[in-house]
Amino acid sequence: MRRELSAGGVVVRRMRGRWWVALVRPRRDHPRPQVWALPKGLIDDGERGLETAIREVYEETGLHATGGRKLGDVRYVYTWDGERIFKVVSFFLLHAAAGRIGELPPGMEIEVAEARWVPLDDAPRLLSYGGEREMAAKAREALAEGFI
Repeated sequence: MRRELSAGGVVVRRMRGRWWVALVRPRRDHPRPQVWALPKGLIDDGERGLETAIREVYEETGLHATGGRKLGDVRYVYTWDGERIFKVVSFFLLHAAAGRIGELPPGMEIEVAEARWVPLDDAPRLLSYGGEREMAAKAREALAEGFI
C-alpha cells in the first residue's frame, strides 16, 4: 500500500470578538459538491510539515499565515485509480497575518472553488470530514488555553 504525507492548517483570526477559521471548497468532481475542508496538501521533497501547511494555506486561501502549534494527525485510507493509499495529514494551528481570503495565487483557481471565513464555533458543523472536525475542536481548545 502506498503512503502519502500531507500537512494542513487550521488558520484563524479574531474578528468581531470571536475566532474565525478559513475553510475551502475544493473545485473537483465530487459526489458531494458542497464539501468544505481545511487547506492541506502533499509535503514536497525537502519540506517540513509546518512549511507545507503555511504554503498550502497561501495557495488555497490567499492568506499568509504564521504560528505553528501542531494540533495532531489525521490518518485514513482511500482508493485512487484502483490503488489503496494510506494517508497521514498533520494539522497545525496558524494565525492569519496578511492577505485577503479568496485572492488566490494565479493557477490555484483550478483547485479551489471558494475560500471563506466562518466562525470557528461553526466549523465542526460545516467541515465535511470527521478528522478535520476534530482538528477544529482541538484549535478551539488551544485558543481557549491562550495559544495565539
